[in-house]
Amino acid sequence: MRTLLITGPGGSGRSTLAAATAQAAAGTGTRTLLLGADRADTLGAALGAATGPAPARVTEHLTAWRPDATESFRADLTAFQDRASTALELLGAARLDAEELTPLPGAEELALLRALRDAALSEAYDLLVVDLPPTPHALALLALPEELRRYLRRLLPAERQAARALRPVLGRLAGVPMPSEWLYDTAGRWDVELAAVEAVLADRNTSVRLVAEPGPAGADAVRAAGLALALRGLRPDVLLANRVLPESVEDTWLAGLGVQQRKTLDEWQGAYDVHHVPHLGHDPRGTDDLAALAVPGVNAVGSTVEWPVTDRLAEDGVLVWHIPLPGAIRDDLDLVRRGDELVVTVGRFRRIVPLPSALRRCTVAGAALREGELRIRFTPDPDLWPQGR
Repeated sequence: MRTLLITGPGGSGRSTLAAATAQAAAGTGTRTLLLGADRADTLGAALGAATGPAPARVTEHLTAWRPDATESFRADLTAFQDRASTALELLGAARLDAEELTPLPGAEELALLRALRDAALSEAYDLLVVDLPPTPHALALLALPEELRRYLRRLLPAERQAARALRPVLGRLAGVPMPSEWLYDTAGRWDVELAAVEAVLADRNTSVRLVAEPGPAGADAVRAAGLALALRGLRPDVLLANRVLPESVEDTWLAGLGVQQRKTLDEWQGAYDVHHVPHLGHDPRGTDDLAALAVPGVNAVGSTVEWPVTDRLAEDGVLVWHIPLPGAIRDDLDLVRRGDELVVTVGRFRRIVPLPSALRRCTVAGAALREGELRIRFTPDPDLWPQGR
């Protein structure tokens, strides 16, 4: 199964183009699921058919699904209260009834991740088109599984769970209660679920597609999105330039806007595979309008980008880690080594990545940013590097 993640700045028309992409794929006989998480039924408005908490058949090969974040949040919190009932009783806490629970901020994103995992594991579809939230929220969503798994490993290390038989003794010696078995079981289950989502996002059959309206604001959004995606080891397969005006516009005001659009399109052309989506003169609604947008099909190439390590020990005595960061500025770049991890900060984006095994036995010797690529040099640590290498 292939997965296509579509995002763009708010108001760029990403939901409409996600619906158009799914409809075009289904029209070729591809079993397609269109997945979204907006509280407003923007996908349904574009398709001309309502979407809801249960997968609904739109056409013979197209299914649309908008998971219910409220119901998912209630089920999760109710299950957590059941498992933690003993601890809650000791604290004198009053249980919350399902009827009084309302989803917290971020519940829609978590429901979307769960639906993404369930759809991928179901093997019921050939293509999964995901209408992600606007770009800033989408980037945080893509980072969420990796970051949550890291938090779980730090807060509840697996090696502590292995000492379950000693936990009562350790609790008496320390004078404080040790974490209960249910807590480790819950953390383990969450880790498995997050790992499944992370696997889908990192799969070579998963692609990311950007949508933006050509212009100064769209150019800024695409530049930031491209850099943030690169920090996650991703690059968009296609940039959909939406609502492009025809070149033969005679109206003075529209002519000026057309010139502005063409300037931005020329800038994008060298860095992205740009596809022009025409302005229809009205908001697209229904199957005929979606077909008129003529969006491109899904590419066979995924969006993942390798971060290779080159061996230059014989020539320069170093190993070099290559991290593509197109659009990065030297003054906005910061690196911090923390044990076996590297904290990479580029402007307002940050990622903590584990070092490749060979680099864990090295010390950082320097770094340089050249031609959109960060090159970090590592020198083998004599105390850790195998003798005779």
